[in-house]
Amino acid sequence: MSIFWGELIGTLLLVLLGDGSVANVLLKRSKGEKGGWIVISTGWGFAVSIAVYTIGWASGGHINPAVTFGLAVAGKTAWNLVPTYIIAQLIGAFIGAVLVWASYYLHFGKSDNKTHKLLIFCTQPAIRHKSWNFITEVIATAVLLIGVLGIFNIHNGIGSGVGPFAVGLLVFSIGLSLGGPTGYAINPARDLGPRIVHALFPIQGKGDSDWDYAWVPIVGPLLGAGIGSFIYQQFVSHLLPIGSGI
Repeated sequence: MSIFWGELIGTLLLVLLGDGSVANVLLKRSKGEKGGWIVISTGWGFAVSIAVYTIGWASGGHINPAVTFGLAVAGKTAWNLVPTYIIAQLIGAFIGAVLVWASYYLHFGKSDNKTHKLLIFCTQPAIRHKSWNFITEVIATAVLLIGVLGIFNIHNGIGSGVGPFAVGLLVFSIGLSLGGPTGYAINPARDLGPRIVHALFPIQGKGDSDWDYAWVPIVGPLLGAGIGSFIYQQFVSHLLPIGSGI
């Protein structure tokens, strides 16, 4: 139950703060309107840190099915726990998106850009080409898993105090460097749960929920997580610390 409730609450916070930063930038008459990509990337980075600090001690702070899958591939999470993690993450992402909808309800009515309203809840590519968009998500999520495994490598000596902040910096860095093509979902729950909210909830002037693209931010991150975990385990984790051979 610690894993379930921890991941539910953590993913809720992630989506509430992350999607909230997108809404702040894109919706009309918001205080942060036109704040730009740097605000969104910063918002998501901080959202990760806050979520992991809040519940990481209880559940591990995965808050992402791709991270859960990658850690299972790396042998750091038991496979029988994976369904519990993912179900909790999806529920948390859904609730977090509902809270963003409620927080910015008046601003949705003042905005007439259907694409912006969808982007608050889920990702869309800057240039639509699903094959290349898929590759971008694979690469970005592979970097995420390599970074997470590297940050918490015992040789770095990073514990629960600094670790969540470092993971937030990692997500911030991915957003700044690799987020441009697809909006860097790198998290199937973060994309799918809010996309369902967009489809189900009354949002004035919204368009469709773009289900034709929805598989990209689900399958791409899962594959990328597996690849990143494999790369780290095979080519990095066995390296010897400097000076250890002397």
